[in-house]
Amino acid sequence: MKKLCILLFLSPIGLFAQEDLLDEIDTDSTNNSYAEATFKALKIVNFESTKLVAKKDFTLVVAHRFGSIENGFDTFFGLDDAVTRLNFIYGISDGFNIGISRSSYQKTYQGSIKYRLLRQQENGFPFTLVGFNAILINTGLSEDNLPKLEFVNRLGYTVQFLLARKINSKLSLELAPTFFHDNYVMVNGQDNSQFAIGFGGRYKIAKRWSINADYGWHLNRASVSPFRNPLSIGVDLETGGHVFQMHFTNAQPMNTNYFLGQSTGDWSEGDIYFGFNLSRTF
Repeated sequence: MKKLCILLFLSPIGLFAQEDLLDEIDTDSTNNSYAEATFKALKIVNFESTKLVAKKDFTLVVAHRFGSIENGFDTFFGLDDAVTRLNFIYGISDGFNIGISRSSYQKTYQGSIKYRLLRQQENGFPFTLVGFNAILINTGLSEDNLPKLEFVNRLGYTVQFLLARKINSKLSLELAPTFFHDNYVMVNGQDNSQFAIGFGGRYKIAKRWSINADYGWHLNRASVSPFRNPLSIGVDLETGGHVFQMHFTNAQPMNTNYFLGQSTGDWSEGDIYFGFNLSRTF
């Protein structure tokens, strides 16, 4: 399984053109009848979107999740328990990105690739299809608690396909079938190989504002697992060269394996986290 995950991560990919953020226009179709600006940010909220960084562009994404607002002033509505992730992304070409990130959640490092396979076109293919693959290293696992811990136990893998359609100039929707594998799982009885389907969308409400939401449906979660499916709702604000995303979510971790597999918050009990994603292209 580990060899299969690595092969999938390094699988051959197709590349297609993409315009820079500042050149994108919210219309149903543009030059060559391709749909543009299906999503304006690299993430919907937690899930990857079908947007890629343009060729030779370098983008830094700073993502932050405060602690649960449920505890009120005791933790200053989560300010005392924040998790941060820095993600550096470079466009090898318009349709192929590489990324490296570090998250304070379980001190996780991740390398990723993101690549466009197909593109929505008027009177042509009706969707945009993008692949996302990642390898992560959980350096937060402790040998004191896990005396038989080996390096391989720290590894996790992600294989994801993002299928999106721009319905009109305001509405875009995405489906994200996902396979992820963790060599170490926290719950006895949980399969190391896990499957999920993500649902997400963007609705433009003003020239620079949109409402975004995504949800992850875990398909083989262990019956004894305390974790929950992630649901996130927020807004995007375009401000010149970057997009500022603000949202509420029941998932504090931000790597795909963790927000799908280890979300602890409960919307019905007010156990949710405020957070933001801020991207800046250089």
